[in-house]
Amino acid sequence: MAANGARLSGGLHGKIVDVLGREISAGTHPPGSVLRVEDLEQRFGISRSVVREVVRTLASIRLVVGRQRIGIVVRPREEWNTFDPMLIRWLLEVDRTNQVKTLVELRTAVEPVAAGAAAQRADAEQVAELARLAARMGELASAGALEEFLDADVAFHSLVLRASGNEMFAQLHEVVREVLRWRTEQGLMPARPEPRAIELHSEIARCIGEGHGQRAEDATRELVAEALHGTLELLDTSET
Repeated sequence: MAANGARLSGGLHGKIVDVLGREISAGTHPPGSVLRVEDLEQRFGISRSVVREVVRTLASIRLVVGRQRIGIVVRPREEWNTFDPMLIRWLLEVDRTNQVKTLVELRTAVEPVAAGAAAQRADAEQVAELARLAARMGELASAGALEEFLDADVAFHSLVLRASGNEMFAQLHEVVREVLRWRTEQGLMPARPEPRAIELHSEIARCIGEGHGQRAEDATRELVAEALHGTLELLDTSET
């Protein structure tokens, strides 16, 4: 049993983190509740070392904290690391509409400002890559190649954040990536991307390249608003 547990610990670790992360996110284990090592060992049929790995991962997202003579305590929600990609996915699964709104509010607050800053700070290589990605997205949209379009979309938005020259903005690229990937995986993207969205990506790239900060900011704000409207519309359709 111990040898088998050790051999499978990588796979088991990921599966159990996923199960418990979803349960905590959904409120199955509310803040203040205690997860006991012995109970986890018995429930999942795992060794204590695997439990420790699982707890370390959940603790790194600030979902739980270990307390002597008590056990593994679920933290209050306001202490969770809501920028962690795994937690973003779990929350999108258990509270889709509210989490989408929360994430789009974050994008609305940050991405337009990042685009405006990028218009002042992006270097020639970044400007050229934004233009290339915008053109590539147009080609992929016309071909209906959604997976490749998603990759280009993620790369475009991540580059805008990096090109802003603000290290804290740049760190949000994982948040944007998870939102964009989740929309595609959940079928919340149109069969072909909206022509206006393609135009806006090209406009953002052009404005950044020409140093027009306010126009880059306005175009990005419109793009994020368009994404929210489209996502919520498809979300409502899928839930009826």
